[in-house]
Amino acid sequence: MKQLVHYIIAVLLLLPLGAKAQYEEDTENGVVSLAGKEGFSIATKKGDFVFKPYLLVQTRAEVNYYDDEGLDPAYNQDNVHNTGFSIPYAVLGFTGKAFDRVTFNLSINAAASGGAILQQAWFDYEVKEQFAIRAGKFKTPFTHAYLTTLGETLMPTMPVSLTSSVILPYSLNAVTPNIGTGFDLGVEIHGLVKQKFGYEVGIFNGTGASVNTAGKTFSDDWHIPSLLYAGRITYMPKGVMPATQGNPNRLKEDKMLFGLSTSLNVESESESTNDFRAGAEFAWLKNRLYVGAELYYMNVGFTERQKIDKSYNYLGGYVQGGYFVLDRMQVTARYDFFNRNGLDDAGFLNMPAVGFNYFFKGCNLKLQAMYQFIGRTGHDTQLDRDNDDLGLAMHSGTILLQYTF
Repeated sequence: MKQLVHYIIAVLLLLPLGAKAQYEEDTENGVVSLAGKEGFSIATKKGDFVFKPYLLVQTRAEVNYYDDEGLDPAYNQDNVHNTGFSIPYAVLGFTGKAFDRVTFNLSINAAASGGAILQQAWFDYEVKEQFAIRAGKFKTPFTHAYLTTLGETLMPTMPVSLTSSVILPYSLNAVTPNIGTGFDLGVEIHGLVKQKFGYEVGIFNGTGASVNTAGKTFSDDWHIPSLLYAGRITYMPKGVMPATQGNPNRLKEDKMLFGLSTSLNVESESESTNDFRAGAEFAWLKNRLYVGAELYYMNVGFTERQKIDKSYNYLGGYVQGGYFVLDRMQVTARYDFFNRNGLDDAGFLNMPAVGFNYFFKGCNLKLQAMYQFIGRTGHDTQLDRDNDDLGLAMHSGTILLQYTF
């Protein structure tokens, strides 16, 4: 047995180390881009079988300063919390292609816990470019921010408008939806038409990345399976838009994307609500410049047994941009806003951020730095203003060092 292990290791070490560009679309993984990178892959001469391991490790240092609301001065509570070092992602996975039709991907995030340790596990069968079927655990077809390759995001943290839970005027701890949907288990059909038009339509559990089991039932109100139904269409007038927000190996691209997406999470919460989401997105990659913008909406409606007739509407979005001032230095900025307390109440969060990214040459290291301010504006009362940013840091600074393979 030991000899067999040694033999396998020796074979891997003798494999060609060049990751072929023509395999890039065949080894999509949502974590690491192959563009211009060196690594190793196992492939047949015809290219009908490709197997490529990949790795992403992120180490983050952060400082968060919170405003006084919610702090009890009697206990001498500090304004600085959630400060120190963390590892948001430690992803090890492999991806590939078999029989010239089936692509597959599996990744483990050792920095996560529970069901979220299994970050992705899916296979994709392509009947033709215009029609393919994907099943397993993967990114739901909603929002450009989540669908961007994890290691190539413009900022080290996602827009708060996507990740922060909304505020509901009821003390139901089990009802804490946020607009972003992220990873989930399900099945979807997707395709690309004339290298310009894309579509994705899928059904998912609606329980998110931390649950890998089937635990849903039928809707009490609508008598359909209580699942997440999602879809997305895109138009890319200059050809397929790469899933990147900044890559020093893509400084001569000219791509553009327009997208619309929607989803309905039927009886998504334990108590329970039906959450409808809709979004519009834009992304432009022009040589050294990247620009992206999104606007999204969510309606939270309680089920009949909750005996709450009123529904609640939330709006959020962001605009962001990055420019390579040097071949490996990208300066970044983002403006994020969120009606976290709902459209029926005045006031919203405005969240500007600035930063930079530096890509070390020849070693796949990436350094990201970011400062974000969370402000509040337009609220009717001071209490509304104080409640709107509970749990969110007024000032936050982040430095992230990332290695990919």
